[in-house]
Amino acid sequence: MPDRRRLVVRTILATLLACVCLLAIGGAVAVQAGWYNVSAIIQHWQPVYSLTEYTVKKSVQRRAQGIVAPPLGDDMVLRGREVYRTSCLECHGAPGVAPGDPGKSMQPLPSPPAIVAQRWKPEETYWIIQNGIKMTGMPAWEYRLGEQDIWAIVAYLDRLPLEQAQPLASSAPPAPAGNIPGNAERGRIALTQYACQSCHIIPGIPGSDIHVGPALKEYKNRRYIAGYLSNTPDNLALWIRFPRHIKALSAMPEMDVSETDARDIAAYLNSR
Repeated sequence: MPDRRRLVVRTILATLLACVCLLAIGGAVAVQAGWYNVSAIIQHWQPVYSLTEYTVKKSVQRRAQGIVAPPLGDDMVLRGREVYRTSCLECHGAPGVAPGDPGKSMQPLPSPPAIVAQRWKPEETYWIIQNGIKMTGMPAWEYRLGEQDIWAIVAYLDRLPLEQAQPLASSAPPAPAGNIPGNAERGRIALTQYACQSCHIIPGIPGSDIHVGPALKEYKNRRYIAGYLSNTPDNLALWIRFPRHIKALSAMPEMDVSETDARDIAAYLNSR
């Protein structure tokens, strides 16, 4: 009986080793042949995205142990707001403020600041800012910002959900051109290039389990946009381009979306 058990164990180990070797050979062939598409237009598969996020979370939690946050008072919040604007806004944006073009189509997308306090403890946020995250575009700020400035950003992000977007100067958005059909497949790609999945869960678009803005599932069945605008393709395209001209205190930023892209995005959302 012991010999039979040893044989079973050896067979299992040999099978696992063979599978690992086959996967390694397959991976090497795929890399050598250039089969993997590195284009930033093509999104990661959802399992890859989810595994990456889980890995980052566990890594940060482990390495942030032992860090003790100082008191994060109002003075630090005000200081952090200014440091954030000069160092972080370009990639991450803020409530009612769009990120710059480099931040809109990174993979993975930079986290919207409004969710940082929900996902990370202050000590973990400090570690992330100080050390950066590999393969995300997030730099290590340890050699660019002083410790007090990093803690000030942490204080600002910890308080950020309490802030409201500032209203734009009142001005009416231009009238839509009227009943021009969009391209749904192009709209699916446009959604990723304007970083829409950084705040919304969108069917068919890989991304985080995030709830900054409403989920966009079954959008075509909704009666209203933003609570009062009739849900038509023209109005949806208008809302995508000029949300804060339509609803002054909306936290949704104006992303400089072209009319063509807005109509394509509206076509995609109405196809789901």
